[in-house]
Amino acid sequence: MGTGRDPVLSPVLYQPDNNTGSRFKVQNPTTIPRMYHSTAALLRDGRVLVGGSNPHAFYNFTGVVFPTELSLEAFSPAYLDAKFDKLRPTIIAPKSMSGIRYRKKYTIQVVINSDKVDESSVLVTMFAQAFNTHSFSMNQRLLVLGNEKVTAVGNSTYNVEATTPRSGNVAPSGFYLLFVVHQGIPSQGIWVRL
Repeated sequence: MGTGRDPVLSPVLYQPDNNTGSRFKVQNPTTIPRMYHSTAALLRDGRVLVGGSNPHAFYNFTGVVFPTELSLEAFSPAYLDAKFDKLRPTIIAPKSMSGIRYRKKYTIQVVINSDKVDESSVLVTMFAQAFNTHSFSMNQRLLVLGNEKVTAVGNSTYNVEATTPRSGNVAPSGFYLLFVVHQGIPSQGIWVRL
């Protein structure tokens, strides 16, 4: 763990389904210390936008060990590597900005160009962006809808059936990024309004 003089520069990916002792994977480090008043936000394409840092009472750009930082970085996790392109689903329906309702079964149509699609490893997820402040993300949530049925409909196209959350207690109304994940590789997200 970093200290005020030794900040952590490496992001860590948590993989809860891995065996105990191998659930955390260190990713490529940054060269910019992201400290107090920094933020990270998941983008539709799977990258993570990282920005800010101001561990001072005022904006201090010089004369301090860790100056105020106003730049942004786009971090690309390993799942975006081109070697996974054949596993990556592409959502073709519904269209982004579609409205969805609670406790309803929806069909998400995707293209997966893999020679071998593992239907049991297909998941539908909904991600609520966080309200970020003071290096802390409030209300961020990832909902795993799973899949109830995956049907091949031809030309590398599949229908994935999933049921939306049952109530606002699980998923408050608002905008979510919906992803289809195949063998741990996410599609580009689409915005849906619940």
